Amino acid sequence: MRYRTLTLMTLLMIMSSAQASEATDQLLQGYRDQGAGPFSAEAGKAIWYATYPSTEAPQSRGCSDCHGASPADGGTHLRTGKTIDPMSPAINPERLTDQKKIRKWLLRNCKWTLGRECNWQERGDLLTFLQQTR
Repeated sequence: MRYRTLTLMTLLMIMSSAQASEATDQLLQGYRDQGAGPFSAEAGKAIWYATYPSTEAPQSRGCSDCHGASPADGGTHLRTGKTIDPMSPAINPERLTDQKKIRKWLLRNCKWTLGRECNWQERGDLLTFLQQTR
């Protein structure tokens, strides 16, 4: 019985990982169609760990301020105090499986953190970084 449960959980994680990959791959292709690419996990990592001046807060902020030191970690939103689950699909199989949610949160979080929308290249670099984080 325990073996079946473990096997079922493993299969579900593989399926979720495939969904994340498919949704992200489709978005990345759309960004390429807009003229972006090639995408770089290193560039995405640099965006993740950079800090940006805030017009709302007295201090600068970055992605890792809310999401945690690594996308494999969870975090806490600075303003609301809500818990944020890990962004890495390798750790949290529900991440990056829904294109609509990905677009929504990239738009909202880029505006809040960077003070502007991320361009196609930045979005692709961030998604590439998140996909590769373990």
